[in-house]
Amino acid sequence: MRKDSLSSKQLFWLSFLPAIAYWLLEEYTTLEIALMGGMALALIECIIEKYFSGHLHTMTKLNVLLILGLGGVSYFAKDGVWFRLQPFFTGYVIGGFLLYKKIRNESLMIEMFSDWGKAPPLPPEVYKKMELHLAMFFMLFSSWMAYVAIKLTTKEWLFWKTGGFYGAFIVFLIADLFVMRMTVRKKD
Repeated sequence: MRKDSLSSKQLFWLSFLPAIAYWLLEEYTTLEIALMGGMALALIECIIEKYFSGHLHTMTKLNVLLILGLGGVSYFAKDGVWFRLQPFFTGYVIGGFLLYKKIRNESLMIEMFSDWGKAPPLPPEVYKKMELHLAMFFMLFSSWMAYVAIKLTTKEWLFWKTGGFYGAFIVFLIADLFVMRMTVRKKD
């Protein structure tokens, strides 16, 4: 990692650039320019992340591949909906991976604790249940994002891809904390 590296907060904000650029360019120029701008900024995001952190996160790789692939389809189809479907596909990959772990009776969170050399503070069943809830959240929100991409405006899509997602995720986390707290109390 470079000494003058970006903080995780700065990298977080950087991840919004392709979507914001796409919206602005689509609003004020042609679809083709908007797609090229969104795809170019996704590549620039990769270069910046690699330069400052020394590596690319798996989610960054997945999202950039989706942006480039779906951007290409949108370009040739002359329809931006394919580009806007990126959050739908990303969410289904995440949710599907969590469900895959559940089916194999494994837990991503427990594996992460193990990688960090720490013991999980809660029983394994709690993490597995939380991951099932997370998988359901990602699947439901991704389905919503498909609707948004197809039926709503690009401005509304931008909202739900950025702040709307985080707002919905916070509400989900608060609700899930109450559910998980009741689950833990019942076992005591």
